[in-house]
This record gives sequence, structure tokens and C-alpha cells, in this order.
Amino acid sequence: MTLKGPKRTFDLVVAASMLVASSPVLLVAMLAIKASSPGPALFSQTRVGQGGVPFRCHKLRTMYRGTPSLPTHEAPPQSVTAVGKALRRAKIDELPQLWNVLKGEMSLVGPRPCLPTQTELVERRRDLGVLSALPGMTGLAQIRGID
Repeated sequence: MTLKGPKRTFDLVVAASMLVASSPVLLVAMLAIKASSPGPALFSQTRVGQGGVPFRCHKLRTMYRGTPSLPTHEAPPQSVTAVGKALRRAKIDELPQLWNVLKGEMSLVGPRPCLPTQTELVERRRDLGVLSALPGMTGLAQIRGID
């Protein structure tokens, strides 16, 4: 179930524009990832979407291959690559999620999607009605500096 109307139109126009405008940055970032550590530059991870439906969330890979699928705050600090640290600091690692926005799986603004293994968080979000919204690339948590 995706949003329709002005918000969806805004998401589509802005996401498409941002994807085109950021493509040189994405290309350089992908080349830096490939040059600095083995593995693919793009990373897709199952996340909980609208209505609790799982979807594949896309990011630039910032961790070494083989790192366990954990929430960022639980991942060992040494699992983040040097290039990954810079990409995270600049939030460039999130740019591939513009594709998720174009596909209607995410919105530009909304609650950040969590991992399906975060069962307590998923249930709390379900209870509070948070899962009725499309997850977003950015939202209140990022503004407040919460991971």
C-alpha cells in the first residue's frame, strides 16, 4: 500500500531529481568502496515496511563483508570501513534509498525502517500505529540524532 496524492507526487519528483543530481557522487562513492574493500558497493537488507511488510532497503555498503545483520548501534565499531565512516558521516550511504522511494516502498520523510529481528521495536511500532506510515529516508530520529 503506497501513498497517493500530493505527498507521493512530491516524493517521486524530488527522489528522481535527487537521484539524477547525486549520480556522480554515488558513482565516486561506489568506486571508493570497491577500491577499499572486497565485495559489492551496494548493500540490500530486509527491513520492515508499511503495514509490517518486509522490503529490501538499499544502501551503499559501509561495513566489511560478513558483518552480522545487526542494528547499527550493536555492530562492532571495527566492522565499519574507513570509506564507510566518511560515507556515513556525510549520509551518502543512504542515497540508494531514493530508488526505494521511487518504487513506493519508502517516502522521503517518515519513520526509519527497522530490522525484522528487532521484534520488540516492531511490535511497539505496530501498537502505536507507526507501521501504518511508509518508512522514510529521514525523519524525527535523524533530526534528533537518534540511531
